[in-house]
Amino acid sequence: MDEFLAAALDEARRGMAAGGIPIGSVLVLDGTIIGRGHNQRMQRSSPILHAEMDALENAGRLAARDYRRATLYTTLSPCDMCSGTALLYGIPRIVIGENRTFQGPEDYLRSRGVTLEVVDDPECYRVLQEWIAAHPEDWAEDIGEDA
Repeated sequence: MDEFLAAALDEARRGMAAGGIPIGSVLVLDGTIIGRGHNQRMQRSSPILHAEMDALENAGRLAARDYRRATLYTTLSPCDMCSGTALLYGIPRIVIGENRTFQGPEDYLRSRGVTLEVVDDPECYRVLQEWIAAHPEDWAEDIGEDA
């Protein structure tokens, strides 16, 4: 597994250990992680703290030229909200751990010029599937569905 996707998976595990949904993300600029995050919707009662949003928040303010050189790594295909944020800031590349559990607007991202690399990592898939089996109602809430 790529070192940056491994870091995102570590974030997912941190989130799960803190009582949240095991989805993690890192923002990488010039080969260095500049932002780390994990889904904190449950821990912080937040409707928007998905892993990607948390990683971007933790990276702090960046110049537009920096976002345009960055890569966002995430253990799960980004949802509409997180995809929209990547588009807003011009992040050109997203590496996705898996998209079998949930698939965001990947075709739309591609149509807007974002390069997507779907790794289909078995560990990203396994960790989230095990958590969903134990917490189906929380998962439904996270993806905006009724349980």
